[in-house]
Amino acid sequence: MELESNELSLIIEKVLKEMSKRDIKNDVSDGIFDTMEEAIEAAYEAQKKYSEYSIEQREKLIDAMRKAIIDNAMNIATLCVNESGMGRIDHKYLKLKLTAEKTPGTEVLNTTAYSGDKGLTLVENGAFGVIGSITPSTNPAATVACNAIGMLAGGNTVVFSPHPGAFNASLTMIKELNKAIKDAGGPNNLITAVNKPILENTDILLNHKKIKMIVATGGPAIVKLALSTGKKAIGAGAGNPPVVVDKTADIKKAARDIIAGCSFDNNLPCIAEKEAIVVQDVYEELIKEMKCNKAVYELNDEEAMKLANVVLIYDRESNTYSVNKKFIGKDAKYLLQSIGKDAANGIECLIYRAENSHPFVQEELMMPILPIVKAKNFKEALELAVEDEHGNRHTAIMHSKNVDNLTKMARAIDTTIFVKNAPSYAGIGFGGEGHTTFTIAGPTGEGLTNALSFTRKRRCTMVEAFRIV
Repeated sequence: MELESNELSLIIEKVLKEMSKRDIKNDVSDGIFDTMEEAIEAAYEAQKKYSEYSIEQREKLIDAMRKAIIDNAMNIATLCVNESGMGRIDHKYLKLKLTAEKTPGTEVLNTTAYSGDKGLTLVENGAFGVIGSITPSTNPAATVACNAIGMLAGGNTVVFSPHPGAFNASLTMIKELNKAIKDAGGPNNLITAVNKPILENTDILLNHKKIKMIVATGGPAIVKLALSTGKKAIGAGAGNPPVVVDKTADIKKAARDIIAGCSFDNNLPCIAEKEAIVVQDVYEELIKEMKCNKAVYELNDEEAMKLANVVLIYDRESNTYSVNKKFIGKDAKYLLQSIGKDAANGIECLIYRAENSHPFVQEELMMPILPIVKAKNFKEALELAVEDEHGNRHTAIMHSKNVDNLTKMARAIDTTIFVKNAPSYAGIGFGGEGHTTFTIAGPTGEGLTNALSFTRKRRCTMVEAFRIV
């Protein structure tokens, strides 16, 4: 059957349109797609190309990503605070700078070799493929950047599902990272996401057959959801880090360090000091030293009660409290103004003498509010710290010169991070040794994740060969 010329023209036009659509999709270089299926498919195709890249080529792309993070850090830090309404621009900038400088790359992917009479066996770290990463609003851009470096260093591509509360800031980081990769000669779509924060997209990500690993950074609910998929999952959940001060501590330094850690980015980091438990011998001295810091304001009982009624929501039926999300990551001055208290400029942390049962102690506020509990002795302080940490096994801090006490707390608290005589953020390499991460996997046990966390062990055995001696 012959086609009429007009029919042929229509067919050709239709084919050209379809080809044009495909070309447009294939040319997407910022990694942002209309649907989650497209984002996953693009990352899947990109991983095929990326799997052919050498370690040296991967590291070249990662170097470009690090530079892009630094170059855009102030702009993206500003976007994070303006969009989410949480945290501080200067501290967001420092977190991004830390991410660029201290997130490990391919150097942690060490090969293990076994050599003997039977030949040679190599154990190498291979990519999972396409990773689905769910990121929070509290540390949005830093988590995206940190995970992207580690996941790409491991040979994977990644599809992000950012929290709606910091969606645009997260997408901006993804676009800048993809631009840096492209400019360095890398393939498109190593990092992808969708252009709208729709809940169904996260469900698709969690259950898609081409997603081989899930990494969830956030609260208990999202971690539980990630672990229920049946896929390999890494969960970075909540914490309620206690800081213990015993009578041997350098009190001036302890006061300074605790306030620095508690007020950093308005207490948004999950590692930050959430409550202080202090032995009675040095309780008043520590508070006195804290108040020497002009950035500290001590709440009285009436002010604390008013503030609790604002920043916490009480459920009479269950007799429980939950945090009012409107106040998470807000400045101390804003918190004081919410109870009608005029606050001087420069106030960064609110302290309060609290009973251990107070909801300020028991709830993870993620606000620059530090409840300070008095303990009779170190034994009681340790017991209270274990109770208040709620078994999250996330982070704990202690100020002491007594090695025995430090050892006892390290064993009893059993957290992923234990910081001694420093602000909490030393535990992620900010003023302390070791690499950084913003995905701290306590629930699933990987700890401070890096490129190695996002790989699978692969063994290659050669029998009766390559045996030299």
